[in-house]
Amino acid sequence: MSVGEVLAARRTCRSFTSDPLPSGLIDDLVDRARRTPTAGNCQGVEFLVLDDPGDVAAFWDTTLPQDRRSSFPWPGMLEVPALVLPFGLPERYLDRYREPDKAGSGLGDDAGDWSVPHWLTDAAFAAMAFQLLVVEAGLACCFFGLFGNEAAVRGRFDVPDTARAPGVVAVGYPDPEGDRPSGSAG
Repeated sequence: MSVGEVLAARRTCRSFTSDPLPSGLIDDLVDRARRTPTAGNCQGVEFLVLDDPGDVAAFWDTTLPQDRRSSFPWPGMLEVPALVLPFGLPERYLDRYREPDKAGSGLGDDAGDWSVPHWLTDAAFAAMAFQLLVVEAGLACCFFGLFGNEAAVRGRFDVPDTARAPGVVAVGYPDPEGDRPSGSAG
């Protein structure tokens, strides 16, 4: 499949089956997505892969408590077998931009010096690359935000406090009976 074909085929899926994914597939896709460019080649993006049913359940328990699930508009999202979170690591960017060839930029001292936090930009690029690889592999995905839950997710899964995620990619097989168009579909 060409990049153009993958882009044309990509659709957000909000209803998944709980069918498990082939062993090693998510790790392979993450490894390939990890090769996206990063500012200064600092390689400042790491992925949190939740593909164990217990970890996926823990994510939903952290971000969508039971008492809110009955009103959740996309219950088929809760069936997804894998969740992948790309985290940008500001420290790697600061460390890289303290090195002699980058020190003149003035970006190695404090994350606040960056007008655009490239750790988030690069994590978003990696998330997009990952989504395209998911589609190429014949699976469905949905990118969604963590909103006010990022700190709780970091704490639940022992991610460093300074790591930042632009969102989450849900990955699985689409449930043809359950998908609903987005409220933004027109």
